[in-house]
Amino acid sequence: MSASSLAHSRRADLPGILAAFAGIYLIWGTTYLAIAISIQTVPPFIGGSARFLLAGLLMWAWLRLRSPRPFAGLNWPMAALCGVLLSGIGNGFVIWAQQGIPSGVAALIVAAMPVLVLVLDWAFFSRQAPRGQAVIGVAIAIAGVTLIVLHTRSLSGSAQPMHLLAMLAAVTGWSLGTLQQKKAATAQTVLSFTCAQMIAGGLFQFVLSFLDREWDHFDPGAVSLASLLALVYLVVFGSMVALNCYLWLLTRVSAQKVTTYALVNPVVALILGALILNERVSGLAVLAAVLVLAGVTLVLFQDVGPALRARLMRLRSGPPGAAKACKVNAE
Repeated sequence: MSASSLAHSRRADLPGILAAFAGIYLIWGTTYLAIAISIQTVPPFIGGSARFLLAGLLMWAWLRLRSPRPFAGLNWPMAALCGVLLSGIGNGFVIWAQQGIPSGVAALIVAAMPVLVLVLDWAFFSRQAPRGQAVIGVAIAIAGVTLIVLHTRSLSGSAQPMHLLAMLAAVTGWSLGTLQQKKAATAQTVLSFTCAQMIAGGLFQFVLSFLDREWDHFDPGAVSLASLLALVYLVVFGSMVALNCYLWLLTRVSAQKVTTYALVNPVVALILGALILNERVSGLAVLAAVLVLAGVTLVLFQDVGPALRARLMRLRSGPPGAAKACKVNAE
C-alpha cells in the first residue's frame, strides 16, 4: 500500500478510532463501580466467568449469523493465551481484589499499566529502548504505585497483601496480553479473536471459582437486583462493546496510544466511587493519583517532544529546496 493510500485509509478510519477511544475511556471507567456493586452478592470469579462466557457466546451467535465459519483461520492457541492473560488474569484478579480494595484505588493501580507495557515491550517484544522522558515517567509512576501499595490500608482500611498481589498480577497479565494481542490479531480476525479470547478467559475464571471454593457459599436466590443489573452492564458494555473497541484499536494504532485509557479511567472511577459508594478520597490518594497519571503521561507522550522539535527545525529551515534555490539565485 502506498503512503498516500495508507494516509487515506487512516483518515477514513478516524471517526471509528475516535468513537472506540471514547468507548474505552468512559465505559471502562465505570466498570470499577459496576464490579463493586456486582460482587456485593455475586462471588467474583463466578460473576467474572458468567460475564465473559455469556458475552463470548452472544458474540459467537452474532458472528455465526454473518458467516457459517466464524472462526475460520483463527489462531486458537494464541487466542486462548490472550484470553487467559486479558479476560482471565487481567480482569478476573481485579474483580477478586476489589473485595478488599476500593474501586478508585484499584483503578489507580491499573492506571500504571502503560508503564509496564513499555517495559515489557522493551525487554521481550520490540527491544526498543525507551526515551529519557519515558524513563522519568516510569520512575514517577512507580513512585505513585509504591505509595498506593505502602498505604493501601490507610486508603481502604481492609486491604490484605493478597489483594495487592492480585492487582499486580492483573496488571502484569493485562500488559502481556495487550502485547501478545497486538502481534496476533489483525483487522480481519479481531472480532473472532475477541470472541474466542472472552470464552477462554471465562473458562479460566470458571476454574478459579472452584479453586476459590466460591460455589460452597454461593446462593443464587440471594443475588440482588443491583448486582444482577451491574453484571448485565459488564456483559454488554464492559465486555462486548468496550473490549471490542480496545482490541480493534490495537489493530489500528500503537499499543502505547491505546493504553491512554488508563489516564481517564481512574478519574472516572474515583469520582463515581466517592459519589455512589461513599469511598474516601484522601489527600494521599490524590497525591498517588497525580504521580501515577503524571508518570503515565510522560510515557505515553514520549514522542511528542521530539516530533515538535523536528517540526520546528523544518519550519526554521523553510520548505524543501529553499536553501538550494537561494544559493542558485545568489550565484
